[in-house]
Amino acid sequence: MRRADRLFLIINALRGRRTALPARQLASTLEVSLRTVYRDVADLQLSGVPIEGEAGVGYILRKGSDIPPLMFSADELEALVAGTRFVRAFAGERLAREAQAALIKIEAVLPPDLREKSAQSKIFAPIWRDPFQNHVAAMLDRLHAAVLARRVLCLDYRDAEGRGTTREVEPLCLSFWGGAWTLGTWCRHRQAFRNFRPDRIADCRDAGETFADLPGRNLDAYLDTMRGHYAGLE
Repeated sequence: MRRADRLFLIINALRGRRTALPARQLASTLEVSLRTVYRDVADLQLSGVPIEGEAGVGYILRKGSDIPPLMFSADELEALVAGTRFVRAFAGERLAREAQAALIKIEAVLPPDLREKSAQSKIFAPIWRDPFQNHVAAMLDRLHAAVLARRVLCLDYRDAEGRGTTREVEPLCLSFWGGAWTLGTWCRHRQAFRNFRPDRIADCRDAGETFADLPGRNLDAYLDTMRGHYAGLE
């Protein structure tokens, strides 16, 4: 579990309690060590969260100073719901699950009236999956993982005319253009930035190495290049 998620859950577990919550119970719930709970609570206290208590006794939010629930306007909430639905419909399975989990956490601390509004959004992104769409979703997951880990990839790719090629690339980012995704890369074959559409990638293999964040061929340089001119798709 990410540290940010732990801190959120600790605050949420203490919200509205009248008795101290033992650190051992928190540790069991979060599946972490007591030392981790002590450190997380200390960090929350230092950041100004009004938590009282100590190791061996338990923790409670200071009386009269309960942290108010997250507040969103109706328009802000609809934007979050719509964004989650778009991610579920068009992103890979992994990112779709994470977006839905984030919305569930937000709704868990909303007042009842706003929680009801979040369920009434009339902006939809229907999820449609056939074998090809499942292939693209799985490919997006693989590409996303490679971007995060900076893993060099070997792509078997077909362009718009169906011509096949194999490229070794350093994957830098994924972009969604409304109708299609593109993978932004540094192409080692062309020694230049190139965009590849995941739906045209027939196969994607890990090259067995990672790449460094080098000036002139990293994400910042790629974004500067894309801003400078329109990059046509491969």
